[in-house]
Amino acid sequence: MKRGTERILTTHAGSLPRPADLRELVQARTDGRPYDTNAYPKRLRDAVSDVVRAQTAHGLDVIGDGEMSKPSFVTYVTERLGGFEPIAEPGTLPWAGSKEVAAFPEFYEASLRRSPNAAARRFACTGPITYRGHAHVQTDIDNLRSALAGAEYEEAFITAIAPSNVEGRHPNRHYKTDADYLFAIADAMHEEYKAIVDAGFLLQIDDPRLVTYYILSPASTVADARRWAKMRVEALNQALRGIPRDRVRFHTCYSINMGPRVHDMRLEDVVDIILAVRAGAYSFEAANPRHEHEWRVWKNVKLPDGAVLVPGVITQSTVLVEHPELVAERIVRFAGVVGRENVIAGADCGFASFAASEEIHPTIVWAKLAALTEGARLASGQLWRTR
Repeated sequence: MKRGTERILTTHAGSLPRPADLRELVQARTDGRPYDTNAYPKRLRDAVSDVVRAQTAHGLDVIGDGEMSKPSFVTYVTERLGGFEPIAEPGTLPWAGSKEVAAFPEFYEASLRRSPNAAARRFACTGPITYRGHAHVQTDIDNLRSALAGAEYEEAFITAIAPSNVEGRHPNRHYKTDADYLFAIADAMHEEYKAIVDAGFLLQIDDPRLVTYYILSPASTVADARRWAKMRVEALNQALRGIPRDRVRFHTCYSINMGPRVHDMRLEDVVDIILAVRAGAYSFEAANPRHEHEWRVWKNVKLPDGAVLVPGVITQSTVLVEHPELVAERIVRFAGVVGRENVIAGADCGFASFAASEEIHPTIVWAKLAALTEGARLASGQLWRTR
């Protein structure tokens, strides 16, 4: 995994706004509705090419496909796993029973109705889980590789969901225990993870549930959440077996929603579990105003050998565009704690985790990413100042 030896490198958390026409094609395909099967592959390739060009034009160094092929960072996987079937009964939105909804019911009543998560089809595990997504992940690999031809960048990554997020979203109606279900998902997802790394790309594991379990489980204590998280990291590490940790970056966050949150798990209560993931880089929220102060936690934490931090220095939690000088300030703080070569400047979360998300307009997303790269330039000038 490359790191900045002469300047701060920049990246983002994976999902970027999809074009409206592609969004409709992806959603129709996911919902099982009729769509133009001839137009879809070309439109997808073009969208990946466009989003790669946009990333390089904005000066980003470690780039991805923007998750153009995915209806969301998590629901995409039901197309790639055998053993799941659609179910007719409506599911409960993950946030519906959360600590935050209990604290701010008037706000969340309206926002939950608008959530693109609400319209997603529900699936259940009804048989042995297998991986059948080889053609799908190969399409993602081929489209990104093609789009990168001739582009100026440092590295490229493809995202994949962590096993615990599949477990949490889709009920188990086949395996005897939760552990059996979780580790079966891990064994299947190993194939997707390995395909991405074998193709020469960085693998980003998306695992928001690792830190949001505490919020989403109203009766849970911090101790409960830690016990729950340790088993999920064990399963993830099983899924990552044989994959060099320096080809893996791990992303966790507190979700894309722009809502009031006062129950987020504190970084200090979970950082040791995060660092138990066999990854070479750790991406997390650090610009969200609920968490910006937590940069100090890293003063008392020993990173795994060779590890890199990817703190969010811009956030999806507000439509305000960060000033580049503030971005630079955030970067310099982390560099002062873990060393300038051990920091890659990133974003708190994806900007379109669900393809239909409209919380942040695309023009704002790209303005934020421009602030990110300009802030990294300013920080690099301070951190590598010649005497």
